[in-house]
Amino acid sequence: MYRLRGILLPSGIDTELFVDAAGNLVDGPFPGAETLIDGGWIVPGLVDAHCHVGLGRSGPVSLDEAETQAQANRDAGALLLRDCGSPVDNSALRARTDLPEIIRAGRHVARPKRYIPGLAVDVDDPALLPDVVAEQAAAGDGWVKLVGDWIDRGVGDLAPLWPDDVLIAAIRRAHAAGARVTAHVFGTDALPGLIGAGIDCIEHGTGLTDDLIAEMARRGTALVPTLINVENFPGIADSAAKYPAYATHMRELHAGARGVVRRAVEAGVPVYAGTDAGGGVAHGRIVDEITALHEAGHPNALGAGSWAAREWLGRPGLLPGTRAELVVYRTDPRADVSALRDPALILLGEHAFVP
Repeated sequence: MYRLRGILLPSGIDTELFVDAAGNLVDGPFPGAETLIDGGWIVPGLVDAHCHVGLGRSGPVSLDEAETQAQANRDAGALLLRDCGSPVDNSALRARTDLPEIIRAGRHVARPKRYIPGLAVDVDDPALLPDVVAEQAAAGDGWVKLVGDWIDRGVGDLAPLWPDDVLIAAIRRAHAAGARVTAHVFGTDALPGLIGAGIDCIEHGTGLTDDLIAEMARRGTALVPTLINVENFPGIADSAAKYPAYATHMRELHAGARGVVRRAVEAGVPVYAGTDAGGGVAHGRIVDEITALHEAGHPNALGAGSWAAREWLGRPGLLPGTRAELVVYRTDPRADVSALRDPALILLGEHAFVP
């Protein structure tokens, strides 16, 4: 039995929490409970709402390496991960009570030669997309991940992968199966069809215009901008000299990314923190993404990487009867997000980690 006391966020109330031997929050007090911490700021476990557990810089990794990736996220305070497509079946890690919960989206769904080789389920005929989406909905944990745009080498720039009517049918199939749909999108051209088809979330979204932002706000469509991954765009452009229009486009998208986030938040679009860890971004960088959102003008960047994201993903707050997933900080992270870099305690159910 554990006891903790501190300022509970987001309420800001000085609170005493008790955790039973199974790792669940319970009503107290309980004489004899071990005091883990007495004072500090208690934050619901951080959330990386866009990562890839099982993907490394060179492609798929072993399950042992995927475990190491999950540990890196946990040690940064990210105790809930939305895995936005992985070429590795990481479902075995979900049974580990000492690792973050992983909400899986199965594998990416793309067209042949229109995404990173070996990562996606390729759909030869776009008309088959609804069936493939239904399969991935069954394989994941309530999410499906589409590749919405990618470079078309015949065009020499970013271009959409799917016809609008097919997107409508595919997203309806996912919703009928109880799953939500998200999509990788860098540019602008693919966004009207995806948003109009009722997609639930846009990843990256660097090509969002004010009109599209307004439509997302009207529909309640979420945005996970992955700002620390967008920092890779200039390097992508430098390596794409063969496609000058694409290279110029990527530099322009990079330059406008933080403005997109600011305008989206101001318009009322739900914006959440996700790193895109795996491949071009190392795991365990959720604090960097929360910091980037804060610097871009998100007024509740901490909530976007904690309690608000947990609610969006259907996970409860720190209430009696729920699993204890929290991080304690020595100073108030609302006043200074750099406090997130120095946790005093990470509690994941019955597992207590002191960094």
